[in-house]
Amino acid sequence: MAFQYCPQCGSKLQPGFKFCPSCGEKIPNLVDFPETELSGISNAVRKLSTQVELKTQDITLTDSSSDPSSSSSSPSSALISFPNRSKRRSAVSKTYSPSTPPKPAANKTEKSECSHTQLINSPRIIEQNPVPSPRKRKAALDGEVEEEQKKILSPPPKTPPSGKGKRSKRLCALEPLPEGMEFCDQSGKKWTLRKLLSQSDMELTYEVQQGGVRSSSNDSKHIVRLGAKDGQLYKEQNFLQRAAKPAAVEKWMKKLGLDFLGIATSVGFGVHEAYRFLIFPDMGCTLQSVLHTQSPSEREVLQLALRLIDALEFIHENEYVHADIHAGNIYISTRGHTRVFLSGFCHAFRFCPGGKHVEYREGSQMPHQGNINFISVDSHKGAAPSRRSDLQSLGFCLLFWLTGDLPWSLNTQSGSTVSAMKERYMADIPALMKYCFKKKKASGALQSYLSQVISLHYTEKPNYSVLKQELDEALQKLGGTLGEALNLR
Repeated sequence: MAFQYCPQCGSKLQPGFKFCPSCGEKIPNLVDFPETELSGISNAVRKLSTQVELKTQDITLTDSSSDPSSSSSSPSSALISFPNRSKRRSAVSKTYSPSTPPKPAANKTEKSECSHTQLINSPRIIEQNPVPSPRKRKAALDGEVEEEQKKILSPPPKTPPSGKGKRSKRLCALEPLPEGMEFCDQSGKKWTLRKLLSQSDMELTYEVQQGGVRSSSNDSKHIVRLGAKDGQLYKEQNFLQRAAKPAAVEKWMKKLGLDFLGIATSVGFGVHEAYRFLIFPDMGCTLQSVLHTQSPSEREVLQLALRLIDALEFIHENEYVHADIHAGNIYISTRGHTRVFLSGFCHAFRFCPGGKHVEYREGSQMPHQGNINFISVDSHKGAAPSRRSDLQSLGFCLLFWLTGDLPWSLNTQSGSTVSAMKERYMADIPALMKYCFKKKKASGALQSYLSQVISLHYTEKPNYSVLKQELDEALQKLGGTLGEALNLR
């Protein structure tokens, strides 16, 4: 019987070998050994086999995971595969490179063994799906949030405009209505558009005729002012219905003994399609249109001031302020006796509801509301307008009508610049008069008026009688009276 293992080195032997191919020692024949020696040899071989098996297990832990099928339970297979370990590792490196994903395991056991071994011996596999750092995770999350915000904030796709969209566009543009169109007011009266008199971004003014009334009569002439349905014309309608009813105007005239008060009363109002409208008796032409053709004298400016202060006193007593006095909101009728009307109450504000004056608080209103050239400093700062605001605006208007210039007229694109300049000049009235009148003699009446207005506190009630008395005395010195006709056409 031949030995299966070399008694010297333990290498496996093929049948018929006389010499060990590993160590070169001669293989003794079992016949040559006595029985006691044979038993000793067998024990030595078993001991050596045990040592080789332990070595094989160590090798298997570090190497067999790359190729589970290469591990063997027999010592001989381990010894044979040991010299080829470097070749198998290079094969594993090619198999699990980042560009070539690993093949799935044949069964569940092999899959778990392979995944465990990959975590230990295959760093290339770990680099395929690295765990991002906290900074990278935060950056990725921020990117996702930005993408979601872009989706939310991005404008929706444009769609063809519907009929409702066209109406909204016309409401914003205030396109003129066709002449000859008929409409009804809230009381059912029919009116017909005759002629477009003026047009702006916010308002249209037409000559209208009441249905069933002859157009030759002077009393039949009316105008209609149209604005956006949800625009500022609603404020004027609210003011006229609350504080400027015909009965209230008549009562005030009798109380002060006036023969005329320049508050236009509405004879009709309502809503037509996307427009809100107010109908008034014919009030003549705007002062703005007159100033385009002629410059008023100081006497005419003083006459205008006295008539307008009467109107302001009336609305102030009814707890309202105008808040947007300028030539475009003043009408002059020269038919018969000259009459001056204060209109355009789109910015009217109730400053004293229930007899309690509102508190001064900057930013409580939208700043710079109204004609920026003439509004008060309070309006520039976003404070609610008060009585002194109206009188201050009237003072700016009087100066401009008489001289044609104001220090801030060239800076009206910037509300904050105009506000700062007004504050500076209102603190130095002589400097303001010198700038406006240049080398001409300044009006002492206007300088006195502005000085009194500047001294008013926010909630203080002006002394209208004193203001009018000084202006009237100056008018008489110039040879004029309040009752004479204005030479403005």
